Amino acid sequence: MSENSWHENDSCNEFEQIAALAADLPILEEDSEIPEPFQGYRGRRRKAAAVLVVIWSGTIALHLVTWGYWLVLGLTTLMGLHAVRFLFARPSDLPEPMSDETRFYPFVSLMVAAKNEEAVVGNLVKMLCQLDYPSDRYEVWVIDDNSTDQTPVLLDQFAQEYTHLQVLHRPPNAGGGKSGALNQAFPLTQGEIVVVFDADAQVEPNFLRRVVPVFDRQQVGAVQVRKAIVQAEPNSQSEDANNFWIRGQMAEMALDAFIHQQRIAIGGIGELRGNGQFVRRKAIEQCGGWNEETITDDLDLTIRLHLNHWDVDVITVPAVYEEGVTTAIALWHQRNRWAEGGYQRYLDYWRLILRNRMGTRKSIDLLMFWIIQYVMPTAAIPDFLMAIVRNRPLLLSPVSALTLLLFLSGTLGGLRRIQRLRGSDEQRRLTLKGIDFSFMVVLLQSLRGALYMMHWLPIVASTTARMSIRPKRLKWVKTIHKGSDE
Repeated sequence: MSENSWHENDSCNEFEQIAALAADLPILEEDSEIPEPFQGYRGRRRKAAAVLVVIWSGTIALHLVTWGYWLVLGLTTLMGLHAVRFLFARPSDLPEPMSDETRFYPFVSLMVAAKNEEAVVGNLVKMLCQLDYPSDRYEVWVIDDNSTDQTPVLLDQFAQEYTHLQVLHRPPNAGGGKSGALNQAFPLTQGEIVVVFDADAQVEPNFLRRVVPVFDRQQVGAVQVRKAIVQAEPNSQSEDANNFWIRGQMAEMALDAFIHQQRIAIGGIGELRGNGQFVRRKAIEQCGGWNEETITDDLDLTIRLHLNHWDVDVITVPAVYEEGVTTAIALWHQRNRWAEGGYQRYLDYWRLILRNRMGTRKSIDLLMFWIIQYVMPTAAIPDFLMAIVRNRPLLLSPVSALTLLLFLSGTLGGLRRIQRLRGSDEQRRLTLKGIDFSFMVVLLQSLRGALYMMHWLPIVASTTARMSIRPKRLKWVKTIHKGSDE
């Protein structure tokens, strides 16, 4: 994945055509009041500014009252109890993979939105068209989103070679970014289950056989597989294998999968991550498709699935492999988009969240991680300034310490879980002269991952401030993929 990002023309403005957007949004229940909250797409900047003022003024006020520290300590205690329950929860076991004796195979549609992906589209098509799944029970759709390189030519050539492959070419004036491409192709697909990949995705041949059985539980609306960084894999020959940012992303993805599996285990929410996401067709239809008014379609769809009372499951194995960014500036741009898209969903759906439409356990879980992910980094700045002015310790240090401990424990747990599931080969690789070094290796990886995760603090703090101040036209940002010979 290169350090450059390509900006699509602004195909829509977040302050325009809101009425038309709201008319097409999902109806959660047969209830006349439901469409109104979805008009929350209007005025994101105003709502972000209001939240920023509340967080800053609240943090300053806590410094000025005598009981402020005790309030923070009480909040930390409640969050700590939730964290203990979270860390010691046991995720559900995965169902057995489909075997040759399996009688019924759900029809699956694989979808990829591709723009200027000539470096990777060839390997992608070959991989997806040769999966170990009955050939008459799945199809591959690649949407060429008005590419200006050789992507359309290559796709047309592959379509003649592979009967699985269906190619849809979008015209130059087509908008909506990745969401728009998926929405345009979705009515043409047949699958009971839809799988969305990025163009740089790599999966194992038995990928579908291992994931599709998770949908045997009827309440599961979507499944997200763990994302893994291909350059950081044990057998990788990439020159970036030991790059600090690559190793950090490897630990981050392990942490991400672990956190969501533990959240699900205590009745919280699982989240989609775009690449390697499986979604039940019925669930997509109830949610109204992919939202073209957000820059992170996966995070937005996550919230709408839970609001529609679907569950999202997350699994560690199998994984979908993707390229990681290799420089700090590339990581900054990519994570800024993720942070902004993640924050947008709270601003858009806050009314429905407060009405507890997800259910109490999911709402509490969402609140805790909103505090950790967005409130704490935003409040860190006024907390630091007030500590200097009043010559006192940081007021929010108990919550910060809990957050760091949670992330360190989660990274360690995620890496150990991956190690166990990889099996004996990985264990033998980390054993020298009869001494097992695996735990120490994972511990060092976890410490490095915790250091790496500190980049989220300035990113979230700057993102929440920027969204409340600067008018922003909606842009979908695509990361350029380099491809790999591995």
